[in-house]
Amino acid sequence: MRKEIRLSGFGGQGIILAGVILGRAAALYDKKEAVQTQSYGPEARGGASKSEVVISEEPIDFPKVIKPDILVCLSQQAYDKYKDDIKDGGILLIDEDLVSIEQKPKADVKIYKIPFTRIASEDIKLPIVANIVMLGSLTKLTGIVSEESMKKSILDSVPKGTEEKNLLAFNKGYEFAENL
Repeated sequence: MRKEIRLSGFGGQGIILAGVILGRAAALYDKKEAVQTQSYGPEARGGASKSEVVISEEPIDFPKVIKPDILVCLSQQAYDKYKDDIKDGGILLIDEDLVSIEQKPKADVKIYKIPFTRIASEDIKLPIVANIVMLGSLTKLTGIVSEESMKKSILDSVPKGTEEKNLLAFNKGYEFAENL
């Protein structure tokens, strides 16, 4: 079971941190093989950003995502760039307030439109945790890692003093996905 996940958006959305949290949840707490890679544009904040995670029960012989099983797009630029990379039968999560999907992906995929940024801004009053809201929805919809391992990984990864807000963000994203 090799699963390839690509998280994408623009710099400042916490895409890289989200990938690190996901990889840590898989490797440290779910005891799976996992590798995480990242890239971002030269302008960092505002530029293109992606974080890729490969999760497997077997040793991982190639650390890069070839065709994602799961694609997350938190910006229009990311969607336009990566929408046709996802494999048939894959799962696509988009921030419905930031991404318009006028052109559908070439592959037959399950699309979830979730207002990650709006949930972070309105429910938590902290737009910066939209990446953690996304991880909550991703965990519920895909089962790629366990809920418990993701929560432990979040607590290990976020700045001290922000744990409560980040867990709230995760729970809000998880609950939203439960109701889809």
